[in-house]
Amino acid sequence: MKINFPTFNSKSIVGLDVGSSSVKAVELTRKGKGDSFELNHLGIAKVAPEAIVQGAFLNSGAITNAIREAIENAKIKTKNVAAAVSGHSVIVKKVSLPVMTREELDEQIRWEAEQYIPFDVNEVNLDFQILDSVEDEGRMEVLLVAAKKDLIDDYVQVITEAGLTPVAIDVAAFAVENAFEANYEARGGETIALVNIGAQVVNINIMSGGVPCFTRDITTAGNQYTEEIQKALSISFEEAERIKLGGHGTEGQDVVPREVEQAMQSVTETVIGEISRSLDFYAATSAESRIEKVYLAGGAARVSGLPQAFQERTGLAVETLNPLQRMLPSSKFEQDQLDDMAPGLSVGVGLALRRTGVQ
Repeated sequence: MKINFPTFNSKSIVGLDVGSSSVKAVELTRKGKGDSFELNHLGIAKVAPEAIVQGAFLNSGAITNAIREAIENAKIKTKNVAAAVSGHSVIVKKVSLPVMTREELDEQIRWEAEQYIPFDVNEVNLDFQILDSVEDEGRMEVLLVAAKKDLIDDYVQVITEAGLTPVAIDVAAFAVENAFEANYEARGGETIALVNIGAQVVNINIMSGGVPCFTRDITTAGNQYTEEIQKALSISFEEAERIKLGGHGTEGQDVVPREVEQAMQSVTETVIGEISRSLDFYAATSAESRIEKVYLAGGAARVSGLPQAFQERTGLAVETLNPLQRMLPSSKFEQDQLDDMAPGLSVGVGLALRRTGVQ
């Protein structure tokens, strides 16, 4: 879904990834006339604990402050931003409809959507993309996306209060897809899974031949690692977060690595199990080709041992997605630091690619 606002007339746009643990602001610069980009600005700010819970904005003031801080940290001057939504208030479905023109579908989409979404159609923003037409059967495939208006309004409010202009609202899974397509060569007919593991939500986007064919969000995500470490060591959430990502703990951390390892392993099994169930559901209900490779994105993709455990559990080839892989190097940033942060920038980079001529 790409809800565009009338003010979208800038050649530059800031990708604003508003997550439950942090806000990331990304601005790219196109180099030359081709598709080469440079990471121009990057800012990250922590979001206060429980400001966002299960997609609900419980502390809008704290979220607005985090957005301002991320923009200031990045020294970004551009006001136009694109954000992304996900979670249970967002529905993505691939549906088969009678062949019609886009204009005809524009007129009928609300009636068609009533059959496929669990919300009152008057309470959602709708968008669609015609994927394919099979004239001899008189049917075409359409990607239907619905997001509750309350959710969109929440994002527009905090962005506006931060002094910025929302010009587009996308779906997080599709933003990761944008980042993937800008950095990796797609092989014809290949079926891959893009799995973005955030703090509270995992976005799954299975693509076949470059087209999304299965999208799902689940709520077993990265914060569970932090919470289990916090319980095991009786430490703060912030300290547990540092340990989760390989940082050093405070007193006592070095003498209890076993508790940390056991907590991490237990959560890894749970997270992989939940994701695997979605992949298995796709395999059981789809006539498309089997999944050939999984790309892990999101901050929790950096958890030690997760990619290897995922590969061992599923038997699928697994790679950590780098949304900066083809970005030209910038002297503003330390490369080692960017490499470490890269998986968690996938949504922000994908949104920042949404400028004139780049969808």
